[in-house]
Amino acid sequence: MNAFQTLGLKDDADEAQVRQAYHQQVKACHPDQFEDQKQQQQAQEKLIQLNLAYEEALRKAAEQPAAASHTLSGEEAKRLAKKLLEQQRYESALLQLSHAETRDDEWYYIHGKLLMGMHQYNTAHQSFREAVRLQPENNEYRKGALDAAVAVKNQQKWTYRVSEWARHLIHTRNKT
Repeated sequence: MNAFQTLGLKDDADEAQVRQAYHQQVKACHPDQFEDQKQQQQAQEKLIQLNLAYEEALRKAAEQPAAASHTLSGEEAKRLAKKLLEQQRYESALLQLSHAETRDDEWYYIHGKLLMGMHQYNTAHQSFREAVRLQPENNEYRKGALDAAVAVKNQQKWTYRVSEWARHLIHTRNKT
């Protein structure tokens, strides 16, 4: 039996499937579940086989080329990302956007909006700037870049205020 078969998987399983199968099987045969010495020994041997199979299957799964289904047309990726953005599911939207075959001005604009929703203002500003670079006459892109720049400045002010407050607090406590 090969590593994938030992784990109860097909030979084209990906890393996530390998991990899931491994964890399920380890739970089922862990030696601590058995009181009988012979059953514990058999479970220990099975666990060793699973560990070896797991390492080999993970290595082989990592070597497999990424499936073509992981890429989306630029338009499809943007459509899905916009829908998820409306639902404020930012991480899922970023994942869909990352599968786009191509990146255009609209892709960078959507990327910026997602990052703004996640409060990652510096990176959002960079994305909006790239959208503006690709489509300089688009005022919506320019507004996004401006909003991100303002958010970066406000974040810096807030961080500065907190650090000054903490410094003052520490200084006051050291005097007493």
